[in-house]
Amino acid sequence: MAWHRELLIGFDLETTGTDPYEARIVTGAVIEVRDGRPLGRREWLADPGVEIPADAVAVHGISNERAAAEGRPADRVADAIADVLVGYWKSGVPVVAYNAAFDLTLLSAELRRHGLPSLRDRLGGQDPAPVIDPYTIDRRADRYRPGKRNLEAVCAEYGVVLDAAHDAGADALAAALLAGAIAGRHPKIAALGPAELHSRQIEWYAAWAADFQEFLRRKGDTEAVVEGTWPLREPAHDRV
Repeated sequence: MAWHRELLIGFDLETTGTDPYEARIVTGAVIEVRDGRPLGRREWLADPGVEIPADAVAVHGISNERAAAEGRPADRVADAIADVLVGYWKSGVPVVAYNAAFDLTLLSAELRRHGLPSLRDRLGGQDPAPVIDPYTIDRRADRYRPGKRNLEAVCAEYGVVLDAAHDAGADALAAALLAGAIAGRHPKIAALGPAELHSRQIEWYAAWAADFQEFLRRKGDTEAVVEGTWPLREPAHDRV
């Protein structure tokens, strides 16, 4: 059976901002999906320990008051999410995240911030894998399609229902369903095993970043730098 009909783990974070090194986890979700059917789920609400900016509240709807009253300590949430994901990776089960470089880098930054073991430490020095990123795969499989590539737009393109965008549970489920839908449309993607697909995404993301950086520089931003590392980036220095 092709990988997209086997067990997949949808993963998503909603956060305090858009910089994965600085932002904090507000909510997280991990959802099991098999052959397009959701199974179990785990969800977390964190007290991020910093104020949630109004623009972030407007996106995911979690107020500072609710996070403080109902959220678990940020370090415990980051630790729990990391342990759950690592458990799947150790079993060879793919973790699906839309724009995985953001979510995994942010989770890793949280672990570092709180002095907790990194994902690599928990995996015995191995990189987190396999990861499946519908954002990276779609951009490669249908590179010339016009229009936006955010989760809502790509779900609409593939006929995947996204019940509540920017809800961690809804986004995690949509990511896993979207991975299956993309594989269903593109047989060459479906034919790759999860490990090979992971390796290809590293190459595809790097190629996209180099092309986009060149585009920006041609447009006049001569110092533009587009990070090409996927799915996990490490900060150049410690941040708090």
